[in-house]
Amino acid sequence: MRKTHVRDVVQHFQWKVVSGEAGLMREITVSDISRPGLEIAGFFDFYPSQRIQLLGKTELSFYETLNKEEREKRIKFLLGDDTPCVCVSHGLEVPEELIQYSKERQVPVLTSPLATTKLSSKLTTYLEGRLAPTTTMHGVLVDVYGVGVLIVGQSSIGKSETALELVKRGHRLVADDAVEIRQTQENQLIGSAPELIQHLLEIRGLGIINVMTLFGAGAVRNYKRVSLVIRLEIWDPQKYYDRLGLDEEKLKILDTDIPQITIPVRPGRNLAVIVEVAAMNFRLKRMGYNAAVVFSKKLTDTIEEAIEDM
Repeated sequence: MRKTHVRDVVQHFQWKVVSGEAGLMREITVSDISRPGLEIAGFFDFYPSQRIQLLGKTELSFYETLNKEEREKRIKFLLGDDTPCVCVSHGLEVPEELIQYSKERQVPVLTSPLATTKLSSKLTTYLEGRLAPTTTMHGVLVDVYGVGVLIVGQSSIGKSETALELVKRGHRLVADDAVEIRQTQENQLIGSAPELIQHLLEIRGLGIINVMTLFGAGAVRNYKRVSLVIRLEIWDPQKYYDRLGLDEEKLKILDTDIPQITIPVRPGRNLAVIVEVAAMNFRLKRMGYNAAVVFSKKLTDTIEEAIEDM
């Protein structure tokens, strides 16, 4: 299970820590945000204490109507052992009871000038990115005609050289050698490069080149959704390779199945052009046109007509 800390949230958004600084290393393990209106009203039967608790104008306005005893009781319940932190929106004044018990229980209280809805949206998006399942794959990720193509295969088979040719043809490099992939809640796979090797491409015999420096900012991008996997392998004369495109392979990355195409490599094959055509054909399939299926249907119809004429 991935996790982050309250300190990371504070540093990312530059929010003010009002009290409870001792608890900045509290762990955040879920991306959901809780607006504890019912809890402040006294209903704690299903209190999601492991979430960040977000207080806006509505919650604090109701809180002000309570007497001192009720306030203290509700705040004690609100600041549980599992509660990562409490965030107050609109830059509102933090109640004294909240400051007092946050210090005692070491639960940070943060304030943000953002409106409640906007704050909740930004915080959820940030946490989903931080807590998303991730993996690292050996390969090259390239944006080809808007399709995120992950090129994989054994070492020295020509992945980086293919990526270089694609960049020269106007496409964009995302990552070379190591591709960090995270899975969003919609089961989309987002690939990016580790910061250390961002925009770099390794070509054997030439060395490491900086694609952005050589080809400009338009030749790179920081991240891209992985939509298609192309596996390069040495041509095996004994192996059958699909010639129609009816067979659809899948590669499971984390919990998501991605279409995969296996391309045999041998001298004389222009891999960059093949990758381009594969990306364009993939787009056509998503638009509802599959050339292999159309051809197969025409072939079947022709055979049936020939049999009828016999």
